[in-house]
Amino acid sequence: MKDLKYLAAYSIPLTAVLALTAQGLWSYSTLIFAFVIIPILEPFLPKSRDNLTNEEKAERVKARIYDWMLYLNIPFLYGVVFTYLHLLNTADLTSSELTGLTLSCGIVVGTCGINVGHELGHRKSKVHRLMAKILLLPALYQHFFIEHNRGHHKHVATERDPASAPKGEILYIFWLRSLLGSYISAWNLEQERLQKEGKPFWSTANEMIWFHIVQLSYLVMVYYTFGSVGLMGAIGIGFIGILLLETINYVEHYGLRRQKLASGRYERVQPHHSWNANYELGRIILYELTRHSDHHFLANKEYQLLDHHDEAPELPLGYPASMLLAMVPPLWFKVMHRALPNT
Repeated sequence: MKDLKYLAAYSIPLTAVLALTAQGLWSYSTLIFAFVIIPILEPFLPKSRDNLTNEEKAERVKARIYDWMLYLNIPFLYGVVFTYLHLLNTADLTSSELTGLTLSCGIVVGTCGINVGHELGHRKSKVHRLMAKILLLPALYQHFFIEHNRGHHKHVATERDPASAPKGEILYIFWLRSLLGSYISAWNLEQERLQKEGKPFWSTANEMIWFHIVQLSYLVMVYYTFGSVGLMGAIGIGFIGILLLETINYVEHYGLRRQKLASGRYERVQPHHSWNANYELGRIILYELTRHSDHHFLANKEYQLLDHHDEAPELPLGYPASMLLAMVPPLWFKVMHRALPNT
């Protein structure tokens, strides 16, 4: 049964299915589940710092079920997205229902889409990387595949990383800086890669160009099938998914900085450069994203193998509650500045 615990991650898309079918007040099901029920339950549920033995890890490496749990997010994601777009054109939705469904489906884009795409994007297999790009598409954020893997993981916890928030930066300023900085960084990283390989920037070898073509084609298809209302809906849920990602980025590295060495280079990324949260419920639903320290320490390590590190700083709250707290900067600063190491 331990192998099946990650099935709980499907609770997010399933609440969106409930929202889409029941509508009314149920339209807010995913929002309420993710940002009311989970934050209330987490302090009362188990919190574990235990790590797997080497034998248990070896068994998990062999078990394909962990991969299939990720793959199934593709039909869940696109099923939710296209059902939502269909309803925009066929159902007589109230403004409240429209708001609730857009928020619920946007959360699915951020979790089933970006979060799972993030996990698969770290794999070496071309098939896994293709799946990652497919999952990132509804968020219109495919450049994340480049910037996160080749930029964020290299520059995390330094001023060179747009996705690492320094102490004292409010969330809303971070959103703007990270959104713009990550996009520019992705173009620069792709240009560097092409130069090293001796390939022209304006060519079919440039992945950033392909990402824009694919995303534009997706939006054209949405417009052709679901009209202008569907187009606005697709952009809306994509934007919510992006803000969800960037809020998580803000929480994961807030105020943590790597030391610059005498050589001018930064120290190697260590577990204490990312915030962890060991609440079992959040760990399972987010495919161990909350064990973020080990992910940055060993970026290619699969989610089911991630370890707890005693030296990693722990968030005072779980991820969903921390994201809500970050939206109120004075309260966020009051809580987090007490928790920051060496402050």
